[in-house]
Amino acid sequence: MKLVLKILLAVAVVVMGYVCYRSIMGPIEFKKERDKREDAIITRLIEIRKAQIEYKNLHKEHAGSFDDLGKFLKEEKLPFLIKEGVLTDEQLESGLTEQEAVKQGLIRRDTFWVIAKDTLFGPSYNVDEMRYVPTTNNRVQFAMDTATITSASGYVVKVFQAGVTYNEYLDGLDRQEIINLNDRANKLEKYPGLRVGSITEINNNAGNWE
Repeated sequence: MKLVLKILLAVAVVVMGYVCYRSIMGPIEFKKERDKREDAIITRLIEIRKAQIEYKNLHKEHAGSFDDLGKFLKEEKLPFLIKEGVLTDEQLESGLTEQEAVKQGLIRRDTFWVIAKDTLFGPSYNVDEMRYVPTTNNRVQFAMDTATITSASGYVVKVFQAGVTYNEYLDGLDRQEIINLNDRANKLEKYPGLRVGSITEINNNAGNWE
């Protein structure tokens, strides 16, 4: 009987130790993994924003889908300025302008038209992966949408947003921690995840982490 009690006590001690460990280390491990995933996602959202801004500069509106955005990056061209030489302090003090220096052949400024992807991200960038949320093994795509908003002063603005929810990119982690994040976002009336831009307000394409 005493042996059984000792075994049960030992098991209870182990269980209690594990519970205490998880109560302390669980949130720490969750935050560590969450930060890792969010760093990669934020980088991707910034790339999407960069591409959308250039798309709008060219087409006067944002791309309505990743297919349209991908086609733009792969097929359309943007200006790329080659600069060789700079004005010296003496030349600047003498009033020499950059335009005059180019005419005189003192410096070089040439504009080339280069495929958008190469201009914005470099030739090795994989456009086809832009739509996918990092750390999800290409299982989850960003939700993206566009809209036209009229400001209080009557100014019409073309806007876009792209985002992914906590439930999607934190899948597989502690469920209660995810529920807590969603509850906090709902109470504050915030987007429950990471998002760049907005189709309900004019925010200059800001990310909600900024």
